[in-house]
Amino acid sequence: MTRRMGMSGREKAAALLISLGPDKSAMIFKYLQEEEIEELTLEIASMRKISPNEKEKVLEDFYQICLAQEYISEGGINYAKEVLEKALGSQKAFDIINKLTSSLQVRPFDFARKAEASQLTNFIQNEHPQTIALILAYLNPQQAGQILSALPQIKQAEVAKRIATMDRTTPEIIKEVEHVLENKLSSLVTQDYTSAGGVQAIVDLLNSVDRGTEKYIMETLEIDDVELAEEIKKRMFVFEDIVTLDSTSIQRFIREVDNNELAIALKGATEEVQEIIFKNMSKRMAEMIKEDME
Repeated sequence: MTRRMGMSGREKAAALLISLGPDKSAMIFKYLQEEEIEELTLEIASMRKISPNEKEKVLEDFYQICLAQEYISEGGINYAKEVLEKALGSQKAFDIINKLTSSLQVRPFDFARKAEASQLTNFIQNEHPQTIALILAYLNPQQAGQILSALPQIKQAEVAKRIATMDRTTPEIIKEVEHVLENKLSSLVTQDYTSAGGVQAIVDLLNSVDRGTEKYIMETLEIDDVELAEEIKKRMFVFEDIVTLDSTSIQRFIREVDNNELAIALKGATEEVQEIIFKNMSKRMAEMIKEDME
């Protein structure tokens, strides 16, 4: 099993459910979406035995977060922070409060993530590339990829470059850009200083666009900024490379990849790659993926 310090959020959730036992876990499942249940079930099934120390740590972390939520509901963030500092020390209190506030905070452009990609494209395609880059950096990669693919080619590479080189953005600028979309899509949300963009953001986005768009953007970036293009290439997953993996690795890859993203990737893959992927998943899952590809 992945060591505790390196656990993802999903792995921690699975470890918690294992630690709670089947009866309590079943009660929790009643409050989850079907997709969440399936993801956690797969994670639980792939986990090795959890040591007593790991169980104790997972349960303790969960208990402290529950306490913090209760303190927040009673007296707000500052009250919760004060109580936790007295009980656990400053660093532990900071870690717990930070986790909670991060999960409670509404990300900028949250309303835009609920809109159709085609709608957003119509509204932003004539904006300055920096404005488009800021918006796409806050959307999920699949949605942003659809919009990037629909932009005029002359803007695609420029927007991609600006996403990759973007750093921190002030709330004032974010609010100003949000306000442009507010009247057309949804109500304005509040936010704090936040980071978006960067090389990984454009890598995730390019992994979601069609191959033609990806090829054009990368070729343009190679001319305009060789170092940036090389950095992006290093981080991008070349889907065709999967034929070199063994069955166990392929199955692990399938478990970890979102089904929608897998369907998008398979659309542009060779028949050989598609056949290998489908051979390493259940018949039911293969049928679902094929439906998503249509």
